[in-house]
Amino acid sequence: MGTRLTFAYDREAYILHIDTCPPYAEQESEECGDEVIARLNPDTGAVENLEVLFFSTRLLRSELFNLPITAELWPASRDGA
Repeated sequence: MGTRLTFAYDREAYILHIDTCPPYAEQESEECGDEVIARLNPDTGAVENLEVLFFSTRLLRSELFNLPITAELWPASRDGA
């Protein structure tokens, strides 16, 4: 079973949240560059959450936006698992 991503946009703070789990106090935060914050699992160092700051202004730019991380994505199975 893979990890599910959830996306939420905070309109007041202009932050796009990309989460694999709810954020928790023990996570470590790391600036990834280009105003992206990664929240890391304290035991494994795996990225569990991303915060893309000033997301709405990025939509107005003409250049492509790249997240400064790598990931392997697979389609969810058809049975919802």
